[in-house]
Amino acid sequence: MKLNDVRYKDIGVHVLASIFTVDKGIIKVLLIRRNNEPYKDKWALIGGALYNNETVEDAMKREIKEKSGIDKLDLCFSSINSKVDRSPIKRMLAISFIGVLDKKSVDIHKETLKASDSDWFNIDSIPELAYDHNDIINECLETLREKIQTTDILKALFPNGFTIPEVQKTYETILNKEFDRRNFRKKLLSLGLISDTGKQVNFEGRKPAKLYKFNRKIKNKNVL
Repeated sequence: MKLNDVRYKDIGVHVLASIFTVDKGIIKVLLIRRNNEPYKDKWALIGGALYNNETVEDAMKREIKEKSGIDKLDLCFSSINSKVDRSPIKRMLAISFIGVLDKKSVDIHKETLKASDSDWFNIDSIPELAYDHNDIINECLETLREKIQTTDILKALFPNGFTIPEVQKTYETILNKEFDRRNFRKKLLSLGLISDTGKQVNFEGRKPAKLYKFNRKIKNKNVL
């Protein structure tokens, strides 16, 4: 390795976060509208450049805090994107993460120094984004599909519990698969994934439904 090789020079790193939430069973992702070049006025994922005095995890938390106001969010690594021409300014690698939260529990900043707006977008109606962020969101959705069947990541989406129709719609949206209502409920119960809280709530204007919660330390979470 020759450190003076010109091919080592001018390489940077972007950190990017696909932050997902659930709104009445619909999966949404948080986007910001850029107010500087490149891609001024384009919607984009929350993210930015890695400083040379921080880890990628610290950089990601800093960017999320600066551009959304969110300061407590568990993150999972998703992917590394290394297309040579992904940035029009210089060679930039992209390290992407995913996070999930209940949007009712946070107050998202609508405007910051580097963003003129922020909003939650249905994953089925995402506009053309800056850089390669459309591709990155698709990769992050694949990571989310894996995580909901191997980890407790969905707990952060439903801190106050959920109805069976609500969580079924969430699984169906993420996994792009329809489930029979009765069989889905039986599957969750047979795996020991959920338990009845003894409470009831309305979901989508229907009659009151039982409120459930996720159980802890259940190894098999595969509902397929």
